[in-house]
Amino acid sequence: MGDSFTTGELERYARHIIMREIGGPGQRRLRGAKVLVVGAGGLGSPALIYLAAAGVGTIGIVDDDVVSLSNLQRQVIHTTRRVGEMKTLSAKDAIAALNPHVFVRLHETRVMADNVEELIKPYRLVIDGTDNIETRYILNRACVARSTTLISAALTQWEGQISLFKPWEGGPCYECLYPEPPREGQAVSCAAGGVLGPLTGVMGSLIAVETIKDVALAGRTLKDRVLIYNALDGETRTFDVEKRRDCPACG
Repeated sequence: MGDSFTTGELERYARHIIMREIGGPGQRRLRGAKVLVVGAGGLGSPALIYLAAAGVGTIGIVDDDVVSLSNLQRQVIHTTRRVGEMKTLSAKDAIAALNPHVFVRLHETRVMADNVEELIKPYRLVIDGTDNIETRYILNRACVARSTTLISAALTQWEGQISLFKPWEGGPCYECLYPEPPREGQAVSCAAGGVLGPLTGVMGSLIAVETIKDVALAGRTLKDRVLIYNALDGETRTFDVEKRRDCPACG
């Protein structure tokens, strides 16, 4: 396909194209973007849906799990009919039904130190929607090494947080924010502590918002900042994060 949009694409993306901050140039950047989403679960589900709807040209999905009934309270890209299937395949079919212009690459694996570089190499932006602490540090180090934009989000019960990292521009990386993993018992998993279903939608949608802004060069992203949303109290706050000079990942 050339630089121009088809009639169908113009109609599909009309509400973005008429926005001054996105317009035709921003929509072309979205069409040319390659984004890797690690985790097709609570955070990845809404992020994938909105990125596909926005016309991100290539979306990679990393997940080695299958859809279970307990996922469906929050993982809205999957359906009851998909229970027992790989989450990657389920998500790909949902994306294809929503927007056939999006090319989806499946990576049915778990992110590890020996495969992370190969996984992220084709992509310009990586979304960390995992619930595994070790994976977060592995992704961060790989993104720092390759100067690949990283958007990291996390949640527990009623609260979620999100940030965007580009340490090669002088700001912090994920490890600047969290120099050490939480001690045993500090981080409660969704399985152990529960999680509000719509909270994953809020945070996953914010992931998509930050991705679209970064790719389309629109507005101010959450680079060098962390946004925290407390659903129980209905409060949102944002604070700045500074680069640690002694950070072993980016210092």
